[in-house]
Amino acid sequence: MSGARTRVLVVDDSAFMRKLIPAILSRDPEIEVAGTAMDGVFALEKVGRLRPDVVTLDLDMPRMPGLEALRLLVERHGVPVLVLSTYSQKGARLTLEALELGAVDFLAKPRGAGPAGLEALGDELIRKVKMAARVAPRRLVGPPADGERGRRKGEGGTESPAARIPLSAFRTPHSQAGAAATAEDVVAIGISTGGPQALSFMLPQLPRDYPAAILVVQHMPQGFTRMFANRLGQLAQLEVREAQDGDLVRPGRVLVAPGNLHLTVVRKRLGVVAALTAGASVNRHRPSVDVLFRSVAAAYGKRATGLLMTGMGDDGAEGLAQIRAAGGTTLVQSEESCVVAGMPRAAMERHCVDRVVPLEDLAQALIDRYGRGG
Repeated sequence: MSGARTRVLVVDDSAFMRKLIPAILSRDPEIEVAGTAMDGVFALEKVGRLRPDVVTLDLDMPRMPGLEALRLLVERHGVPVLVLSTYSQKGARLTLEALELGAVDFLAKPRGAGPAGLEALGDELIRKVKMAARVAPRRLVGPPADGERGRRKGEGGTESPAARIPLSAFRTPHSQAGAAATAEDVVAIGISTGGPQALSFMLPQLPRDYPAAILVVQHMPQGFTRMFANRLGQLAQLEVREAQDGDLVRPGRVLVAPGNLHLTVVRKRLGVVAALTAGASVNRHRPSVDVLFRSVAAAYGKRATGLLMTGMGDDGAEGLAQIRAAGGTTLVQSEESCVVAGMPRAAMERHCVDRVVPLEDLAQALIDRYGRGG
């Protein structure tokens, strides 16, 4: 960061929003609004001169499309970008494309609420701007280079003890070589900031015949998760869908928790099914990773794998501890390969992690956990 305070450039074609957003951000003494821009052309000129720590970017702007402005901001200046999106099919599509291009995170303006809606989200806007300022530019453009493999270090510059556990230690024994895992195996994934990029990288590496079911809680609002699941399905060899109440949890299927609903699993006579609930938010989130992980620990026990990936906050740490207590395997994405390492770090602080794995090695770790010949 360029100083004691987080310097922000606000980019929006609405004159009213160019007043409202700075007014909201200025409430926090740790934030300074360095300037505003009415479109991408002015933003690119000002970012070089003002050198902000974060850019907030509206995607629907004249002259230069927001996605093109985002691409140039990331590629030329390496500045973290927080996208302001709308609750619409077009807004969701543009937001997902923005995340793939390197936006750190997004904030969805409440549907039909107008400026008052953004005012109500002031605390979240401030929190996400301050988080974005802590993201290193090298983490905005995908997983680490191949040359960095094998050099992962834990906090303080030393290798994490968990990282020394061989992958073979997590392989599930089978009655005979080459036998497929049963439908009783599951991988539960909790992920937040940086999640769309990380999952788009990892899931396509899993084979079509992957023998475990996969459940995902991605912190994402209602109206975005279905399109997100569809985009993952286009990339992955596995079946990916937004979870519906009563969906069978079966091998090779990825169920993504819908926005604004908790995802849990329930063991029925014919198998395990997904259950969706609209209970209170947990750790400020609905869906919550902790809610999913607790139900997975109860339903699957030692047949479960819990994986916490990139994200802000501590959602999932308590649930991961429950999976481990039930005899399951627990993994976290390495801090160096996270956009934001808050969620994995919270689990490490609870001492409930079996192994720390870089993003580029996570797919292989999951294959080894339930792969054939294990």
